[in-house]
Amino acid sequence: MTPSPIQSVPPRVTDFNHAVVEEFRANSGRVGGPFAGGDLLLLTTRGARTGLEQTSPLGFVRDENGGLLIVASAGGAPRNPAWYHNLLAHPMVRVEVGTDSFGAVAVPTEGAERERLFAHVVRQQPGYADYQARTDRSLPVVRLERPYADAPFTGLVDKLLEVHTWLREQLRHVAAEAEAHFAARSTAHDTPQPSLGLQIRQHCLAFCESLHVHHTSEDQGVFPVLAQKYPHLAPALERLRTEHRTVDRIRAELEALLADLTTADPDRFRAELARMTDELEAHLDYEEEVLIPPLAAMPAP
Repeated sequence: MTPSPIQSVPPRVTDFNHAVVEEFRANSGRVGGPFAGGDLLLLTTRGARTGLEQTSPLGFVRDENGGLLIVASAGGAPRNPAWYHNLLAHPMVRVEVGTDSFGAVAVPTEGAERERLFAHVVRQQPGYADYQARTDRSLPVVRLERPYADAPFTGLVDKLLEVHTWLREQLRHVAAEAEAHFAARSTAHDTPQPSLGLQIRQHCLAFCESLHVHHTSEDQGVFPVLAQKYPHLAPALERLRTEHRTVDRIRAELEALLADLTTADPDRFRAELARMTDELEAHLDYEEEVLIPPLAAMPAP
């Protein structure tokens, strides 16, 4: 499963980075020149404004558990790099490390965690301290979280259940994360409710984006094939399309709530998330009831 939109053109690479990206892919992640001997990955993000994908070579550091960290240093420039603005808008990214390529959720860290991880990065790569000294902005430290393992294709039914399981788990994860955030930040009754954290925002946007892509692929790809092969499914498929529109409307409302973390209303967010959970669980249950029998009878593509 790769919950990212399909585009008709390959990801863009700037002229400056083109040779590095080609060398990286030709040599299993090893490159020469200024990157020789360093840890390098390729990050593919979707443009915040254009929606088009772009691939950037970036240095990385592994955290204490082996997870990947990247720093939006831009060499100490006064502004964050374009790839950072992209992942704030579209947290689902593609990562290439060595010969491994996988989907990830990009989550900028905050507060004490950011400070701890930046100190860890500097211990591994002291040059980042020099970059920080050149600018007044706090250099963002981003976790690249691998939320699922890319499994080999084993059949249409298994793929459907894999996607549904991932969506259910992500929704539960967002809900648990939000409640933990509210519990930790709330104090007296007369204290204003806390705004939503960046981590919650990124995970929620990743879920919303994945859900939208999944439903779009069903409406445009799977359902027309099923309707042609099994005409008696027409009423059920139309109901599923209608439910897609309902769920998509709630998804859009959730995304609108997350547009500005400083003004996001936690209580309204809770209510919208609960509504999304109820609608989505019922929809996925019905979809599995309707689609599993015909998908099981179809030959694998």
